[in-house]
Amino acid sequence: MNRHSAWVRTLLASAAVAAAIALAGCQTDGISQIPSKAMQPLSRQMVATLEKKNMPVDSPILVRIFKEESELEVWKQDTSGQYAHLKTYPICRWSGELGPKVKQGDRQAPEGFYAITPGQMNPNSSFHLAFNLGFPNAYDRAHERTGAFLMVHGDCSSSGCYAMTDEQITEIYGLGREAFLGGQKSFQVQAYPFRMTALNMARHRTSPHMAFWRMLKEGNDHFEATRQEPKIDVCEKRYVFNATPTAGGFSPAARCPAYQVPEDVVAAVRQKQDADERQFAHYVAQGVQTAAVRTGSDGGMHPTFLAKVNPNETYVSNGRKVASLPPQSPGGKATLVYLPNTPTAATAMASADTDTTSGVGARVASADGDGAIGTFGKWLGMGNSESAPPPRAAPAAPAANPAAKPAAVKPSPNSGPAAKPAPAQTQLASSSSRPAALGAIRPTTQPAPSGRVEASAVPPAAAYAGGSLMPGAKPVLSSSSFGN
Repeated sequence: MNRHSAWVRTLLASAAVAAAIALAGCQTDGISQIPSKAMQPLSRQMVATLEKKNMPVDSPILVRIFKEESELEVWKQDTSGQYAHLKTYPICRWSGELGPKVKQGDRQAPEGFYAITPGQMNPNSSFHLAFNLGFPNAYDRAHERTGAFLMVHGDCSSSGCYAMTDEQITEIYGLGREAFLGGQKSFQVQAYPFRMTALNMARHRTSPHMAFWRMLKEGNDHFEATRQEPKIDVCEKRYVFNATPTAGGFSPAARCPAYQVPEDVVAAVRQKQDADERQFAHYVAQGVQTAAVRTGSDGGMHPTFLAKVNPNETYVSNGRKVASLPPQSPGGKATLVYLPNTPTAATAMASADTDTTSGVGARVASADGDGAIGTFGKWLGMGNSESAPPPRAAPAAPAANPAAKPAAVKPSPNSGPAAKPAPAQTQLASSSSRPAALGAIRPTTQPAPSGRVEASAVPPAAAYAGGSLMPGAKPVLSSSSFGN
């Protein structure tokens, strides 16, 4: 597969996409109906970057998303077999606030671990190109969370999704297509509220979502410590990582079975977590300022895109401020975007990574004003997407349909029934099981004879009971609602 000529790879890619659509229940009349945008080969610059980083064109990929920083990372396996950073893309728009998606209509972009298969790739999206995150996953369903059609797509407009420019999603889509052609059955998306550093955990230690985020951090630590895609399972309504059951299997809502985690993974993850915990304690002792807990906020944009918006040319539609991103070429269409209604840390956190802003100056997406789920969903007879572009309206004539005020997002408990720890190999307990008096990142481990490990219960975050705040924390701030 590595040495196919360009036309053979294009033919195979067309067939692969057509097969994916057919498997998803869609009808095609042959590969001629596959849009050319889905077949666009990787740019010469990207191919050169892959060669420089010793990454085969068709090797597996992995995607990481960080809300607060408004960045999406693509990682790819190099010739050593480990994942290495390929490129960081600034996110043009994401919606909601920091925290998980809970129910349909809350406009929240999901957080968690998601597997993307060829059938979730949508070459006929109303938002240029897209791939479905697969929300709700097993963890989300165990917590009875609802929602559908949560995507990573183009067109820079989001009501529950992660929106990129058309150029960005074309490249990301192409990297996924090539990985599928190389034999990867699914690629993993890790969606986080922010980069899971000790400093950020200290800044957000008063958030009601902290128990959930500690659990996500454990998965992040497994990836960063090993540079391998972590195996994801769910039991007792919580994620478990790189675990192999010694008897039985994993069931999302049932008690966790006894399971093993490879000892080298245990050691690598513990080393990273110990270092993070020491840094976290240092930041807390130094009184690092905590981030205000905001509700009713409406997502964010990377500073690269915010800088392109003319604040004097905005209008209000559906109770939300609408602006336009200018086209690159004369006569091109501007992109209408909903602006965040509260400042985010991303505004002051432009990445120092030179890859982050590469390609941002290219033509931005043009809003199609469709507001539907696209051809993919229409073929399946499904309802409306949670992601729709801002309405087409002149600044002097805003749209007249007010948006319904979404229900408040409630943190979901991450605890399950207690399980007795068996004498086994060193336990990798969930990071949310640490006593929360100091907002610690992870629990202390319990040494035991080598061989197996049984999952422990994850108690609720008592530190946040009753809405109490830790010393030095900022109070909860109210902000404009969507219908205001």
